[in-house]
Amino acid sequence: MKTVSISGSLRESVGKKDAKKNRKLGKIPCVTYGGKEQIHFTVDEIDFSKLIFTPEVFIINIEINGNEYTTILQDVQYHPVTDKVLHVDFLEVIPGHPIIIGIPVILEGSSQGVLKGGEFIQKLRKLKVKALPRHLPDNIVIDISDLDIGDNIRIKDIKQEDLEFLDIQNAIVVGVITARGIEEEEEEAEGEGEGEEKPEEVAEKE
Repeated sequence: MKTVSISGSLRESVGKKDAKKNRKLGKIPCVTYGGKEQIHFTVDEIDFSKLIFTPEVFIINIEINGNEYTTILQDVQYHPVTDKVLHVDFLEVIPGHPIIIGIPVILEGSSQGVLKGGEFIQKLRKLKVKALPRHLPDNIVIDISDLDIGDNIRIKDIKQEDLEFLDIQNAIVVGVITARGIEEEEEEAEGEGEGEEKPEEVAEKE
């Protein structure tokens, strides 16, 4: 998994007034936990663009007052109207301890079913996994080349060494269904066939 580094500054005090003051200065209140103690700090708002507005997941090294903490992004709170970042939680990564994190799904290949006119669906774009930090991949690659109409790939079908998948094992990740347009055309064709009279029937009526 890729690693990025950012710098933070310890907060002088913790509270709503202090948080509001920092946001006006372009700084986001943050907390890191999971280690020996919780640490409240701020990070420049501009530094979050490379961490939040991307499908990628990173190991994040945070330098705070000369100390470095290895973390992952755990939770982000957004303003309900403006979608601006209000607060960020980081989980400190402890060597030798497994962590739980969502890993993005990357699709590979062209589905046979889609080439035949089927409709491709993707129900999960991230998969929740549990693993040691050194075993965490940048993404989970799924080959969809063999997917025909009516086929799907579930969590239980994905095998990756050193990863424990925590989503419901029977949950569908991707699949191919019959396209609505094709179904409608078939129904119309069947309807037209049913309404036609046979030559013998026409002759009898005459």
